[in-house]
Amino acid sequence: MMRREKQIILTARIMSIIFTPFYLPILGLMMLFLFSYLSIFPWAYKIEVLALVYLFTILMPTAMIHFYRRHQGWTLIELGHRERRMVPYVISILCYFVCVYIMERLHMPHFMGSIVVAALLVQMVCALINVWWKISTHTAAIGGVAGAVFIFAEYFGFNPVWWLSLIILVAGIVGSSRMILRQHSLPQVVAGFWVGFACAALSILFV
Repeated sequence: MMRREKQIILTARIMSIIFTPFYLPILGLMMLFLFSYLSIFPWAYKIEVLALVYLFTILMPTAMIHFYRRHQGWTLIELGHRERRMVPYVISILCYFVCVYIMERLHMPHFMGSIVVAALLVQMVCALINVWWKISTHTAAIGGVAGAVFIFAEYFGFNPVWWLSLIILVAGIVGSSRMILRQHSLPQVVAGFWVGFACAALSILFV
């Protein structure tokens, strides 16, 4: 019985690491390169864009938060306490701001920038909510992907059913993992998903 519990906890930790909250911009851009007019761009240009976004939305915030956690002497579980999450939020928000600024300076197509702006808005809203209540940024990121898929399906005329089904399945797995690790309750997981969905959908619609 103990062995099974350890395996479940290990699996939950792996899911939490794989589906980091920072992957929303990369997935959104990949979808644009597959389903929109941006697919006509050369592969070299696409790789450059993905590398830029990866640097500022995944690599840098992940590394800086890791060093901050090590400096404080906290475990990942200890960093997850609501009162300790604000500095990681500020780090990720600043990195996303820099990414948006660089994309604007390079005059990249509007939809590319809107993906990062959507992810930035998700981070900012979650940080604001975190002042009073702990919300799941893992499921907020997945909700953001769902919101982006929903809006892009309307813009570019593709059927999103299979994509949304896959995203909801992943959201269920990740949300369950966060609860198994006792990082979030069910309301926090569900709220995170819908906050991410709304932020991404509204951002892409109106930015």
